[in-house]
Formats: sequence, structure tokens, C-alpha cells
Amino acid sequence: MRDTIPDAPTALSRRALLGGALVVGFSLLPRGAGAQAPAPAATPAGLPTAGLTKPINVDEVDAYLTIGADGRVTVYSGKVDLGTGVRTALTQMAAEELDLPLASVTVIQGDTGLTPDQGPTYGSLSIQNGGAQIRQAAATARKALVTLAAERLGVAPETLRLKDGSIVGADNGQKFTFADLIGDRRFDLKVDKAAKPKDPALYTLVGRPVARLDIPAKIFGTFTYMQDVRVPGMVHGRVVRPPALGATLESVNDSRALALPGVIRVVREGNFLGVVARTEWGAIRAADALEARWSAGSGLPEQAKLWDHVRATRVTKEDVTSNVGAADEPLKSAARTLSATYDFAIHTHGSIGPSCAIAEIKDGALTCWTASQMTHALRRQLAAMTAIPTDKVRCLYVEGSGCYGRNGHEDAAADATLLARAVGRPVRVQWSRADEHGWDPKGPPTLIDLKAGLDADGKVLAWTSQFLIPEGSAGNVALVAADLAGLPHETAMAPGNIIHNSAIPYTVPNVRTVCRRLADTPFRPSWIRTPGRMQNTFANEAFFDECAAAAGRDPAEARLAALDDPRGAEVLRRVMALAKWETRPSPKAGTQGDVVRGRGISYVRYELYRTYVAGVAEVEVDRRSGAIRVTRFYVVQDCGQIINPDGVRNQLEGNILQTVSRTLKEEVTFDRAQVTSLDWATYPILTFPEAPEIVMELIDRPGEKPWGAGEPSAAIVSSAISNAVFDATGARLRSVPFTPAKVQAGLRAT
Repeated sequence: MRDTIPDAPTALSRRALLGGALVVGFSLLPRGAGAQAPAPAATPAGLPTAGLTKPINVDEVDAYLTIGADGRVTVYSGKVDLGTGVRTALTQMAAEELDLPLASVTVIQGDTGLTPDQGPTYGSLSIQNGGAQIRQAAATARKALVTLAAERLGVAPETLRLKDGSIVGADNGQKFTFADLIGDRRFDLKVDKAAKPKDPALYTLVGRPVARLDIPAKIFGTFTYMQDVRVPGMVHGRVVRPPALGATLESVNDSRALALPGVIRVVREGNFLGVVARTEWGAIRAADALEARWSAGSGLPEQAKLWDHVRATRVTKEDVTSNVGAADEPLKSAARTLSATYDFAIHTHGSIGPSCAIAEIKDGALTCWTASQMTHALRRQLAAMTAIPTDKVRCLYVEGSGCYGRNGHEDAAADATLLARAVGRPVRVQWSRADEHGWDPKGPPTLIDLKAGLDADGKVLAWTSQFLIPEGSAGNVALVAADLAGLPHETAMAPGNIIHNSAIPYTVPNVRTVCRRLADTPFRPSWIRTPGRMQNTFANEAFFDECAAAAGRDPAEARLAALDDPRGAEVLRRVMALAKWETRPSPKAGTQGDVVRGRGISYVRYELYRTYVAGVAEVEVDRRSGAIRVTRFYVVQDCGQIINPDGVRNQLEGNILQTVSRTLKEEVTFDRAQVTSLDWATYPILTFPEAPEIVMELIDRPGEKPWGAGEPSAAIVSSAISNAVFDATGARLRSVPFTPAKVQAGLRAT
């Protein structure tokens, strides 16, 4: 049975109502009353503006939820919906725990003045961590409400039950509504880790497909993206970028720009150069009219020699991610030894909607409307950059048209902040396509060397690998505006925790895997969909196929034989059944004709401790042109307890489509000065006719904890395609993207 949601006009009026709602209250306890400040007023777009905030103590129930005088529940989430359906799933979790209909729960997300800091929205942790915190807060609230109702009724708590916002007695004759018990008052309770969440056997919402709450407004064109937001008194800004990385601004002639109608100011701060005008088009014209003279840049490596540059980069440290047995000696005595090098190109986020932000500095306080996936971290970055106290900086999340990783939204926020500070008015900065492709942080290049030794029976006896990846940290990515203006900012590289899945999930007697961390990388690195896990799994799973092929073994059966994990084996067997896997070695024998077909399998246990995914790619390869078409992709996923099966399916489909695109087409190009792939012609992505059919199966385990569903399935795609191409042609593709030229070179080498 599919649950329904209110139609679009109702959903919109609820959002508008939320913008002006009062959230005031006092304690469940006899004393200790404390007022909650009103939520911010609504903009013309129905979105929050600057206003009073509420106290946030992350270990208290009130940080995560409140109950109004009408009995409606407001949930406060530091994790945000990036278009992935997280808001719907969080609504399900809270409504389930409190036995409420979905329509009685509203989720506020990413407002640093109202929501707890649950960490950035990344790593497939929104449900696994953020949702778990909200569930536990709701379980604590549930326990408190039942206890209070039992005291008032003079009955044992276990005789009461929750139903549609009320606590009901055993005979249904006596009840208290949530509003009766605590409407508009604070709980003033610590989150009780011992409060037992609802029995999954009693679920009516969680585990069932629920239509996404955001989709109706998006379908009818009434959804407000960050790019659509307008605030009173707003003007428009545009930033002029250096023509080369590391260039310094030597002089500016702004006379032509200032002569244009509607131009308010030209802003220069160090190497930061921008304009502010009354209209966006006026700002674009003014930026183009500026005559800026720049020094030469610091120089990028020659792209044709990128991997030589990576190998020559200084290693700052080594992370040994697995060390079993003594791999070097068995390699020397192995019956057969294999070695290979894999590489994964530099990628940009390629957000369809370029980044956008609005900033206003008023009365010593900064308010920023942003599509950042890390509003609490951005708040700290903007505070450091401007020297405004953190408690006077507020970031308000508005969903952007495109994200999936730390793209340009934070940088647009920094641009807007510097321009707003200069003119004393709210400034909107809308990046161009060239800004987005040229200046967002990049997924860094990855180079992997692998060796394996096989015994006389073809089993893997020893495995070693080294991964050349940038040095990372837990810090944020430095803001371009702060860097250009010479303002305080974090300088550590932050490409994501990209050492994960460098270790392999298979049982091999002798294994040593090492990540060698490099001192620098050509562009600002950042987390981008499935960072590290995708690149590392690509190399490991494709090389494991190489070992199976060398031994003359079926690649799926070789995995099952080396996998000591029942849940991992289950997803593999299920995807084999789903794809009607033909058990035989690869490559396929006797293939003829210009267009040949093959299938390839891949598997991952995400970060070796959570979500399991197995996939099979079916491909067609045109031997004349070198073109690859992924015709069908099968995937089976076990992410523990599933909150919304429909949402998980959305995630799987999006992951697979995006990663097919990254695998076959995407690569940042650059000269010695800057990025040259500044549009969709030079940075092509998958088109609708090229999209594969996706066949999926979900394994739901209601009694288990929910694990992340957002990233894991992307990790297996590149290797499955590589393995399928090998099955079809005998050519092994080890370099992403799999361009026609690389395919043809591989075919010539077979």
C-alpha cells in the first residue's frame, strides 16, 4: 500500500505557515520554564529570513523536536535534503516514533539558528547518524509523554498507547493529546539513550514507500530553489576570476564598468575583484567591462603528463589500511604474479544549476541564504573570514538545483558575503556555468598500483596495493573568496576520507594495502559523490577480475569463494539471479562482429563495515568507433533497515546514472593556467538516450540499524563496466573515463 501526501497547494501553504509560526514554550517539569524564540518570518518566496533563534543544546530533546499548541510536531535537522529524499525519510522516522500521520510533522533543515549541528550532509550519514539522533529524541519524547499521561490518569504507563497525536487508555475512554500535555512548552529533557525506540514489528510508515514530499512542488514548478530566492532590498554581484591559478591582481581600470547604468560599486580586496549592480544582467555587463591586469599564474602540470606529476609529488605520510600475513614473500614464490596500474581522472561536480547564495550584513550580524550541505561548518568559515562572532552568523539552508558533494555553493556564499560587506545591502551572487566548472573544488586524481600472486590452483595467495591520493583532513575546503582576498581561512586539503575501501573485502592469506598521501594536487580537492570509495573499489574490483580471468575462473564464483560474509554473499547471489548470470570465465569465447556484448560483476561492502552492494553491468562495445553503451545495470543493496524503499530506489537510480556518466565521459581538462572544460561541450555528461535500464532489488532488514543508501551503489559501477568490456572484448580498461580512444587502444593491445 502506497502512502499519500497532501496535494501541492496544501504542501505549499504548510511551508508558508511554518515560516511565520511561533515556537514558544515552557517545561514539562514544574520549574525551569524557558521561552523559545519565534521562528523567522517568511520571505515573499515563503522561505525563512533573519530572525530570532531558539536555544540549541545538542544533547536535549528540544534541539530536535517541539510540539505546538495544535499538536503538530516540528523536527529540527542539521542534515539537509540535497534532492535525495532525506526530508521525507526523516519525516517518516519522527512520525513513526510518535505514531503521527506524516501531515502532522514538519522538518526544518539546515538553519543554524534553529537546528542542531549534526555535521555536514555527506558520507551517506544523514539517516544512519542524523536520523538515528532524531529517532532517539523522539523515543525520549514518547516515553516522557506516556509517563506524564500515566501520572495524570493514575494508571501504569504500559497500559497506554499513542494514536494520532494522543495518549490513549486501554479502554479508549480516556486520553490526552500531545497538545494537552506539552503544547508550546519545552521538554527540558536530555536525550535518553536508554529510551527504547518503537518495535519495528509495529511500523506503519517506516519500511513502506512514501511519495517524496518535495516532488509535487517540483513537478508543478512552484518549488523554490536557492537560485529562485529573493529578499527585500537585494542587489546583485558578480566576481571576476583570475585568468590563471595563483595569479595576482596588479591593476584595475573600472571607468567603463562604473559608467554603466545601475552599477553600484566595484569591489576590490586583495586579489578578489567583483561588482555590484541593481540587476543580475547589470552585474554581468559591469564585470565584463572591467579592465583588469593580472600577473602570471603559478602553473599547472601538463595534462598529458598528469600521472608523472602525481608520481613525482612528495609523499607526506602513509596510511596502512590493511596488513595481514607477509605479502611480499608469498608474491615472490607465487605460481603466477599479476600487476596493474589503474587511474581515475579529475572530475568536477557538474551541478546542473550553478551555485548561488545571498548574504546580508546588518547591525553587526551576517545572514546567509545558501544551498550549502554544511551550513554549520560554513557558518564558522564565514565568521573566520569576516571576524564576525560565530553567534552573530546565521546560515539558512535552501535546496539548490544541484549538489552531490562540496561544489560551489559555499564559495558563492563567501563571494556574496564580501560584496554585501562592501555595499551594506543584501547581495545575491549567481555563478555562471564557467564559474561552476572552472572554480568549484574537484574530485582529485587517483593512481593505484596493484600486485597479486596466485597459487597453483588459481586462488589469490597474496595481494598488495598502493594508492596515490592527496593528503586529507577533517577540515573544510578553503573558500576561494577568502583565499583571493587574503582573509583568514582553512588551508588544509579536504578531499574527503578517501582511504576507505582501499582494503579489500575478501579473505586472502597475505594482504598489504597502503595509501600514500601526497603533499598537493593540481586543484582544490573536495569530496564528490562516493569520494575515494568509488576510485578504490574500481581498482580493487577490476583487478580482482583480472585475477579470476588469469585463473580461468568465473568472476562471480571467485568472489563468493573468497568472501567470508553471509550478507555479502547474499547480495552477490541475488544479483546473479536477478541478472540471470551465465557462469563461465571472462572474456566470452567466440565473439564476432563489430558490436559485441558482455557482462561484468562488482561488489562492495561500503567502508568494510556497512551497506552491501552488488551489481552487474551489461554493455555493448562498437569495435569500430570504440563507443561503449551500458544497456542494463542490475543492482542489489542491503542497507539494513530501509526507511523509504521508494527513496532508496531513487538513490540507486541516481547513483548509477551519474557514475555511468563519470565512467564513460567525464574528465576535467586544463592547460598550464586554468581549467578549460568550462561548459557541457567540453565536459560532456550522459544524455537521456544513453541512460541504461536499471533493475534493482532491495534487501530490507527491519530489525537492523539503517545504514547509508546515498553513496554506496556508486562505488561498484566503474569496475562493473570495466569487467563487462573485458568480457565482451578481452580488452582491460584501467583508466577512467573509458573514452572511445582508450577503448580502441585497448583493442589494439589485445
